Amino acid sequence: MQYVSTRGSAPALGFEDVTLAGLASDGGLYLPERWPGFSPGDIRALAGLSYVETAVRVMAPFVAGSLSPEELRDLCEAAYGRFSHDAVTPLVQLDHRHWMLELFHGPTLAFKDVALQLLGQLFERFLSRRDDHLTIVGATSGDTGSAAIDAVAGREKIDIFMLHPDGRVSDVQRRQMTTVRAPNVYNIAIDGSFDDAQALVKAMFNDAGFSRRFNLSAVNSINWARLMAQVVYYFYAAVRLGAPEREVAFSVPTGNFGDVFAGYVAAQMGLPVAKLMVATNVNDILHRALSEGDYSQGQVMPTATPSMDIQVSSNFERLLFDAGGRDGKALADQMRGFEADKAMCLTNAQRDGASRLFTSARVDADGMTMAMRWAYDAAGQVVDPHSAVGLAAARGLDLDPSIPVVTLATAHAAKFPDAVERATGTRPALPSRMGDLFAREESYAKLPCTFEAVTAYVAERATPQR
Repeated sequence: MQYVSTRGSAPALGFEDVTLAGLASDGGLYLPERWPGFSPGDIRALAGLSYVETAVRVMAPFVAGSLSPEELRDLCEAAYGRFSHDAVTPLVQLDHRHWMLELFHGPTLAFKDVALQLLGQLFERFLSRRDDHLTIVGATSGDTGSAAIDAVAGREKIDIFMLHPDGRVSDVQRRQMTTVRAPNVYNIAIDGSFDDAQALVKAMFNDAGFSRRFNLSAVNSINWARLMAQVVYYFYAAVRLGAPEREVAFSVPTGNFGDVFAGYVAAQMGLPVAKLMVATNVNDILHRALSEGDYSQGQVMPTATPSMDIQVSSNFERLLFDAGGRDGKALADQMRGFEADKAMCLTNAQRDGASRLFTSARVDADGMTMAMRWAYDAAGQVVDPHSAVGLAAARGLDLDPSIPVVTLATAHAAKFPDAVERATGTRPALPSRMGDLFAREESYAKLPCTFEAVTAYVAERATPQR
């Protein structure tokens, strides 16, 4: 399997090189040159399989040429053996039509673990084949940072530098990052928003000299390997609800568009996905883009759903490329215009291509709170604010009532105890496996939101290429 850049001018790469590179050299994002196809028989054959076996079958075409099925199975067993539920991503029924796919049973209580535990294994496997050292730089709006740090802490040949917006992540999210005392882990709080942090990370990758000197790689969902791992749970859930004989819809609380784009990939592979609901909070650039064609950056508004407080959704570029006809040169021009003007209009081809599968909704604080109360009162489920945004959007989805709707539950409620308690009157406790999180000492740097300050910090601590 070869991978191509959304901006058309970077060389095609195999899976191993794409995983280690993260971002394409032309500033674009990698996608498979073609989508592998699963027949109804292939999907039917997934029934009854464990999560690991499902993962091996779904991901095997994407890693062809880099990993054998046996190697992939070993990596998946290592990655998912740390999850607290044997199903890895269990389904929970809320009523006759609505389900929640619990993606928070990993070591840091968020859906990012599903992909990042595997990505950590992939990094270690691929680096063992070559005499290289990797410097991971990433930006987090909350959950990516802790999941990535957990996945690579203490691993040889890897340093990780994680940027988070100072004061704009929950206490649990911050402490899960800043209390990890491995010598290869560096946390940086920047004076700005997640979008500012993400822009700094992209600028580091786009600085060819800096990127080559420290062999930069990414753990954000700009890294194809991470997104690929998220495709698996769409198959896993849909098969348990009757696929391929039955269509299934998914509602996804969305900020950076990676998690919901994984559902798009599953649909391109042949999974019968009736609809993908893109559920945003008041930072609604994706809702405006999908409903009106208006992809224009606004001011980031802090909310009770900090992982969704994003106004530039990096993975949206992948959809614009694929749904708009895969014209890399045209998309490169379009993205350059957006980066300059902070606004662009989707083309008719992009809007038409997206509308066949996607719909969207904007959920405000009241809608989020009402969804949390409904889940608690009607089904006895305590859900976090992000999952509640997805659930609110799901309950408004206009579809044939025979189609089940699965909301992705992206984080454990205990990561956001104040918001949950305000909505339900119940304060969720951290699982015992989190231990003494609030007794551990924190360590992180506070830096101004400038390229010069952050790159100087990284350069002083990272291991340069020989």
